[in-house]
Amino acid sequence: MQLLKFFLITEFFAFWMTTNLIAQQVTSRNQALSARQQNIVTISSFTAKGDLVKLKTALSNGLDAGLTVNEIKEGLVHLYAYCGFPRSLQGLNTFITVLDARKAKGITDKVGKEATPVKSTETKYQQGKKVLETLTGKPEIGPKPGYATFSPEIEVYLKEHLFAAIFTRDILSYTDREVATIAALINLGDVEPMLKSHLGIALNLGITENELRDMFALIETKVGKQEAESGRKVLQSVLDIQQSSNLITGTNQHGKANPDENIFSKGIRIANNNFSGPAWVQMLVDNDNTFNTSIGNITFEPGTRTKWHYHPGGQILLVVSGKGRYQEKGKAVRELRKGDVIKCSPNITHWHGASPDNELSHIAVGTNMQSGSVVWLEPVTDEEYTSKIKP
Repeated sequence: MQLLKFFLITEFFAFWMTTNLIAQQVTSRNQALSARQQNIVTISSFTAKGDLVKLKTALSNGLDAGLTVNEIKEGLVHLYAYCGFPRSLQGLNTFITVLDARKAKGITDKVGKEATPVKSTETKYQQGKKVLETLTGKPEIGPKPGYATFSPEIEVYLKEHLFAAIFTRDILSYTDREVATIAALINLGDVEPMLKSHLGIALNLGITENELRDMFALIETKVGKQEAESGRKVLQSVLDIQQSSNLITGTNQHGKANPDENIFSKGIRIANNNFSGPAWVQMLVDNDNTFNTSIGNITFEPGTRTKWHYHPGGQILLVVSGKGRYQEKGKAVRELRKGDVIKCSPNITHWHGASPDNELSHIAVGTNMQSGSVVWLEPVTDEEYTSKIKP
């Protein structure tokens, strides 16, 4: 009788663990946008709409979700390039009233970092040209589009001001800015060519189709079905064009040759707070008593990094795509590129993740797993993440 009872309890526990894991995986797949990104979407939507009542709630929710004062302020300034000074200034004025009201209630909101000065010997036009090439993944060569030929000065303004003066400010990542831009364009309406361009940029930066569809679902819930449907329609046209192009040229969804593509799946989104933003894991080899090793492919969105941590048995990182950063406690930050190999010695505190504007994928090999897997510590601060990279 006792043996039967033990067996039933063991089976129930195994069933509960499996069900819980499946639920976490389903949740991570269905909610690709982080809470932070969701609030960027709603703030941008109501700013573009000019709905200041709902914007107040969105701004307060954004602060509660962890957006800093400077991040929200930067987003509202960014939007003037897409929905004009009047909407942007009204958004900033509304934000002032929200901050004053929260301060009166005794709420202290995190101000956040200031923008790092851009040091470059290049002209603003050349800086903006390079930023645009990074965003689109395409060289800026050949004939200019219709509006640039018809009005050359606007093309100069776009390069020098929008892409050089605004996009180079590091308070928000390129990904954050594209999330804000797409949300604003959807809610402005009748700007399909611009929306199509920015959806293409988003996909090139590593924002997934699932994340974009999550954005439209959020807009449908918070703003309206018509706006969301227009976004879905334009996204589908972008995906159809990309699919046709890929079939013809033999390239991947980002327009790159297939040999350069990460051959491992992104897997499932990591559903814990040991990463600063979205990250995915695809386990390739689970630890067992024979090899005492675990191997997984980890993919970080731009700007995402781990907490400080260490491995009692050590770890080896093999960078397979993208660009990232790695730092051991007390040492300078090191840049990670495809082909780099990092040996994390046992019990050495370190962190690693993507660069601000590039996705990163690496194979994480956990060694000597009989000694333990990982010990998580405090988060990596913005100052630590943006500190000078070792040449």
